[in-house]
Amino acid sequence: MRRRLGLALLLAAGPAAAQPRPDVTAMTCAAAQALVARAGAVVVTTGPATYSRIVRDIGFCTIEASTRPDFERTRDVADCFVGYRCVDRFSEGRDGP
Repeated sequence: MRRRLGLALLLAAGPAAAQPRPDVTAMTCAAAQALVARAGAVVVTTGPATYSRIVRDIGFCTIEASTRPDFERTRDVADCFVGYRCVDRFSEGRDGP
């Protein structure tokens, strides 16, 4: 009986409800920096239809990637350093394949 109850509860919960991405444009620069520092890697909303994955350090990137500083518009700073973006060190900046 317990096994069925546990399974029923698990199925009733379903997939986790999607949580909205944090919006850096609504945060202060310090709050955005603290979010990245605390989370390590986070996908944030950067505009009405844009988003970015920001990381604390290279440890949150794949082995073939390096980091590039990421500056975003926040509520109080137009060009706030929030962390880094992971970039492919072999193809970043090249056009085409």
